[in-house]
Amino acid sequence: MTHFKLKYGKGYVEFDLPKERVLNVVEGAPYPALDDLNAALIEALDHPVGTPALKEIVKPGESVCVVVSDITRGWIHYERFLPYLLNYLNAAGIPDKDIFLLIAYGAHRLQTEAESRLEFGDEVVDRVRIEHSSGINPESKFRHLGTTSHGVPIEINELALDADRLILTGGIIYHLMAGYGAGRKAILPGISSYQAIQKNHCLCLQDEVGGGTNPEIVSGNIAHNIMHDDQMEHGEAADADFLVNVICNADGEHCKFVTGHWAKAWEQGTQLVDEIYGVEISEKADCVVATAGGYPKDINLYQGVKTQDNAVKACKPGGVVILMMELDDISEPAEFIDWFATQNLYDREVKLRGGFTVPGFISLHLGEDFQKCKHILVTKPENKEVCDRVGIEVVTSIEEALAKAEKIIGNDTFTYNVMPLASNTMPIVKK
Repeated sequence: MTHFKLKYGKGYVEFDLPKERVLNVVEGAPYPALDDLNAALIEALDHPVGTPALKEIVKPGESVCVVVSDITRGWIHYERFLPYLLNYLNAAGIPDKDIFLLIAYGAHRLQTEAESRLEFGDEVVDRVRIEHSSGINPESKFRHLGTTSHGVPIEINELALDADRLILTGGIIYHLMAGYGAGRKAILPGISSYQAIQKNHCLCLQDEVGGGTNPEIVSGNIAHNIMHDDQMEHGEAADADFLVNVICNADGEHCKFVTGHWAKAWEQGTQLVDEIYGVEISEKADCVVATAGGYPKDINLYQGVKTQDNAVKACKPGGVVILMMELDDISEPAEFIDWFATQNLYDREVKLRGGFTVPGFISLHLGEDFQKCKHILVTKPENKEVCDRVGIEVVTSIEEALAKAEKIIGNDTFTYNVMPLASNTMPIVKK
């Protein structure tokens, strides 16, 4: 037997599987963690890609807007390096009073001060002011800058546009719609209007009604991804002064800062993501056992779809996907859960085309995957009511899930692929 101990919420789930039936353990390639984050960040800020050093860009007396991700991206661990970025700006003549963070929620809910302190650290929250940009928050103000070649309005938060200098931050990982996260996503959806977010994401559907999701809108693809192309046009309109993106290794440790031009530096970072997280597997298995990698990656089903999407890529059609996610915030966002009131996928798609939302698209994508593989969710028993509405079977232990998988597959010799960090790792079947 092979023993597994996989992250689940803020704890772990342990289980054993027959060694000879485990085809692949889908883990990222090893990559060394940065020993000294302060030194590594300073080196990156002084030697960026495609721009002068950050200290040569900012000038005393200027205001600096630092766009940051929200609590759903807590794995970025801003608290570990944001103080160093502030110190660097201070040394370049920009005092804390002239710096502010702009949290890029996209269409997510606003987070609490307690969540901001958890994400950014007490030092940062106490040093600089924090502003909020959410497409669903009426207090967020956006300025119209034009329209993209795809017909999407460019509407960006005024606070970012009015600052003398704009710095984008984030963490680069695979993204099931945009190909990769971070980079231009700090602008759209990050600090864009709800209308812009909706219309951009509508590009993720096939042209014809009933065609479902666009097969080119997938993780790791930006070569023929119309959603990404449109986001790049928003990035060009914002034309941020500088970018600071982090990449974490498979152990969740910072291993690289990519800095400089908002597009060129980010594109360099996506290559390292491929190197670490594009994982070749020998073949798809009858059953996939996957976790997101713990909290906050499994904070809710909406975020958990990243895990589910990668898990399906490692599963044979008609097989079983077992997802282990604690889902502390199971009902968020409420709109996502509400979409499952429309059970028929054609009707769901028609409704989506009538008023596109990201949660609606994710619900359609998930429904399509439910038709490919049987899904079983290991989670807390109190999550069952919501999961019943979504249409995913709930169990409370991995042992129960494995027993159900055996009954569904119909034999006791079926194969497994195990994914300890399925939110990040994308399985690629070896050719």
